[in-house]
Amino acid sequence: MEPTAKAQELKAPIRAVLAQVQALSAEHVPFDPKHSERTFNFCVVDAGVIKLLPRLVGVLLKEAPGVRLTAVQVDAQHLESWLQSGRLDFAMGSFPSLGKGTRRQRLWTERYVSVVRRGHPRIRRRPSRRMFVAEKHVLVSTAGTGHAHRAAERALERALPPGNIVCRLPMFIGAAILAKHTDAVATLPRSVAAVLARDLDLELVLPPIRLPKIDIYQYWHERFHREARNQWIRAIFLSLFSEGRSESRSRTRRELPGPSGTRPG
Repeated sequence: MEPTAKAQELKAPIRAVLAQVQALSAEHVPFDPKHSERTFNFCVVDAGVIKLLPRLVGVLLKEAPGVRLTAVQVDAQHLESWLQSGRLDFAMGSFPSLGKGTRRQRLWTERYVSVVRRGHPRIRRRPSRRMFVAEKHVLVSTAGTGHAHRAAERALERALPPGNIVCRLPMFIGAAILAKHTDAVATLPRSVAAVLARDLDLELVLPPIRLPKIDIYQYWHERFHREARNQWIRAIFLSLFSEGRSESRSRTRRELPGPSGTRPG
C-alpha cells in the first residue's frame, strides 16, 4: 500500500497537530527531580564537557540523585532534527545555523587563550606576534559540527604559517595534553583553558592575534519549551553558568529570540 496524493498533502499538517497535542500533554506532567530517574540527552563539544559537567553533576547528585546525563557528539547534519524529535533534550554551545524552531538562551561569552607546558623554552605570558607564529601549533577542528569555534580555527589558519600547524584534532583536551608533553602551543576557549591549565600544570598565554569572541547558548526545540522536565534542566544550566546574577534573573523571564524573532512565551 502507498499513500495517495491527498495523504501526502496532509502529512505535514497532521504531524504539526500531533506535535501540538504532545506538547500540551507534556505541559501538565509534573516533574519531581528528587525522585526522577529521567535521562537527559544533550550534545556539546568536549570543551563544554570540561567546563560544565563537574559542576552540573555535583548539583544533580545532591538535588536529583536519580537523574542521569548522556552527552552526544555534535553533528551539524542531525542536530536540529534530533532536538525536534526529542532524541536530544537540549544542546550547549554556539550553533548559529540552527533554524527558527529552535529556541536559545545566552549563557556567557567565550574568549580564547593559548596554553603551553610549564617551563616552555621560548613562550612567555605575553609573546610578540613574531614569536607566537614561529612556534609549532596544535589546532582544534570542529568541522562538521556547525559550531562557531570554526571562526577561531580560521583566524589561526590565516595567522600561522601552514608548516607550523603540526597537528589537527577534534578535541580540546587532546590539544592541551599535546601541549603538556611537547613544545607545541594549543589555543582554547578561555574557560576551558583555565581548568586544563590547573589540572595539567600548563601556563596560560595571551595570543597576540585577533581571535573572535563566541556567545555560548543553551538550545532546545519549540515543542519542548513548556515541558516541565526541559524547563527544570534549563533552569539548572542558567543558574550555574549564566554570566552575572542580575542578568540571570532577567534572562529567566526574557530569553533570546531565535532567527525568526520569536520570543519564549
